[in-house]
Amino acid sequence: MKILVVDDQELNRNLLRFMLEQEQHQVALAEDGEKALQVFDEFNPDLVLLDVVMPKMDGFAVAPLLKAKSAEVYLPIIFITALDDKSSLEKCLQVGGDDFLNKPFDKVILSAKIKAHARTRELSKKTYKQNRELAYYQLHTEREHELVEHIFDNALENRFLLPELIEFNLSPASMFNGDIFLMAPSCTGGVYVLMGDFTGHGLAAAMGALPASKIFYSMTQKGLSIGDIAAELNHTLYDLLPGNMFCAASIIEINSSGRSFSAWLGGLPDGFLLSKDGQVKQKLTSRHMALGILDEFEFERDTVYIETELDDKIFLYTDGVIEAENNRGEFFGEERLLKKVSAPTFTELGSIVDSVKRFTGKQDQQDDLSLALIKCKPSPITPQLSDEYLSTPLNISMTLDADHLKNTDPVLDVVEMICAMKGCSEHRSNLFLLISETFNNALEHGVLGLESGLKDSDEGFCQYYELRAERLSALAEGKITLDINYLPEQPKICFTITDSGDGFIKHHVNDDDNFHGRGLGLIKEIAESVELNECGNQITVSYSLVHS
Repeated sequence: MKILVVDDQELNRNLLRFMLEQEQHQVALAEDGEKALQVFDEFNPDLVLLDVVMPKMDGFAVAPLLKAKSAEVYLPIIFITALDDKSSLEKCLQVGGDDFLNKPFDKVILSAKIKAHARTRELSKKTYKQNRELAYYQLHTEREHELVEHIFDNALENRFLLPELIEFNLSPASMFNGDIFLMAPSCTGGVYVLMGDFTGHGLAAAMGALPASKIFYSMTQKGLSIGDIAAELNHTLYDLLPGNMFCAASIIEINSSGRSFSAWLGGLPDGFLLSKDGQVKQKLTSRHMALGILDEFEFERDTVYIETELDDKIFLYTDGVIEAENNRGEFFGEERLLKKVSAPTFTELGSIVDSVKRFTGKQDQQDDLSLALIKCKPSPITPQLSDEYLSTPLNISMTLDADHLKNTDPVLDVVEMICAMKGCSEHRSNLFLLISETFNNALEHGVLGLESGLKDSDEGFCQYYELRAERLSALAEGKITLDINYLPEQPKICFTITDSGDGFIKHHVNDDDNFHGRGLGLIKEIAESVELNECGNQITVSYSLVHS
């Protein structure tokens, strides 16, 4: 150890130096307090042996100054004194002394005291070093987080906001949010919305948000359908995320008129379609596995299409809201949430987040809390449609017999062919909706003879698709003919779908009260014109490419 000896008696200084050097210590000497302060800066001692009574500056005066020079690390000061009165010894401790050594010096006691304080000094130095390393690590981590946060903020910034129609509130449990809420305008004047909830929260959960947002913005800019967007997101996240991570999501496209929307629902808690006065008109129940779980061959991209009335509201939220738990083990729950959002006094989503936090009674959130409220009103967005169209008329005709119907789904291929034409790609989402709805109605109600009424309940919905698969597998006869025409003069797409069954009318596909969302009303909302033949097994739809 490096030991500083401070004593005005030269004999005492030399005696202590001799004793300490025999123990292999390095020793520096000072004759008073002022000299001790100078030597301290040069020598940087591990321990100080300090006399009390000295000229110029005594031990009581210099002790706190020496302590201050080693504020971060324990500096043991042992007073060497002939004083034995209680008040003097108490003062030694008050000014910063840690021990006493009485004159005349006992070599054994001196050695024992030095060893004891040396252990404490080494422990203090080790702790100080660790604290410095932790402080550096914390600073380094904070800077990295700031950098990552900057990247996330730029990547996930809301490039498009529509406050008059869409309100959302994201309340992360930590610096990084595992929930995402994305919006983008559609080429035809509508709005795309994605609410997602990655497994867990914090930075690990947020990592999937970067590729997800890139895909979402890229595909919405091309006017792709929400089924295509969901499929591409699933493919990317399936390859990117570890096996224990996924993204529960709802992807919605609201029509420019505000009178209908399409939805891909995968893993989020039930959303709600609310009336103008806040009453639940329909549950938006998840129909699919979350994104990133299934491979592309197992993934289902089918969507639901729902008609709305003006001033209806679509309410979405993540599971952190209803699973927020108080100290009695109670969850906030769907019932409390609906009561809040449907209350006459409800004004904004932040009040629900405040209610959840009051309910839990905890300062720290257990999970990310995200909510969104979408108003069903005409969109103020100007459609971004092409002014260049194919100048040559085109016709595509195909007839699918029972074998084809059992083994193929022509909708994607037909939409791809149409959208390959100049001026059609921006309409992909609407064309997909029209062709898929009319084709599926022809197949399910015309060829397979399924009743729409089965889908009026959750249990019936599952039964409907089980029966669909069963009848399709056993199909021996029946056919559907598709005749598609592109008319460059208007320009427009006209297509006719004819099935070999009883057709639309018999099966009441225009029953808009059914929650499955498939009806002529929805098709008429998007198409320029819709015509049915007398027996109801043929539908002709005209869609204008200058439709706004």
